[in-house]
Amino acid sequence: MEVKELLSHCDHTLLRPEAAWEEIKRVCDEGIRYGCASVCVPPSYVKACVEYVQGAIPICTVIGFPNGYTTTAVKVFETCEAVRNGADEIDMVINLGWVKDQKWEPLMLEMGAVRAACAGRILKVIVEACLLTEPEKIQLCKLVSAAGADYIKTSTGFSAGGATREDVALFAAQVEGKVRVKAAGGIAGLKDGVDFLTLGADRLGTSRIVKAVQAGEC
Repeated sequence: MEVKELLSHCDHTLLRPEAAWEEIKRVCDEGIRYGCASVCVPPSYVKACVEYVQGAIPICTVIGFPNGYTTTAVKVFETCEAVRNGADEIDMVINLGWVKDQKWEPLMLEMGAVRAACAGRILKVIVEACLLTEPEKIQLCKLVSAAGADYIKTSTGFSAGGATREDVALFAAQVEGKVRVKAAGGIAGLKDGVDFLTLGADRLGTSRIVKAVQAGEC
């Protein structure tokens, strides 16, 4: 796979809580320079990033991040605010407690409410696969598909583990319709990226692939 194609699937990401504007701006510059799919930044930087990039690259942000246990109303408000500030893509963390309680209907309603608040923007649903059983993963693939999301995303990168090859392959086999897979968390470099795309992912949430290209790992 050509490096340029690999980079075109990357959401170049900076979500560290201490990230300051100069770092965020650098990620925007790198995302544009390397032809990434988007840059993914904290909600408080969305408006500044939109103004800075002037349409040169889509701006992605996170909702209910990283734990997912804020209320549906809060997630909807966060999404509406992100859209007002110009976000092009929304990555929302689900309520994992509801998964463990098998509260499938509230999960569906929440995803639907956030989907509506996206107002046509791309919605990626983060399920934190490292905390789930295989039956839970399969059930969530069905729910995310039924809710009309654009992607199911493996991980926040802030929990006990990130994307695995097994989870990406499972998600790719289980999602329905036009739902695609985003692998995120722990993607170490170009080989990981190629492997995940080969297994069925369409997006990669990472900063390391750009770093690897900058370091000459190609």
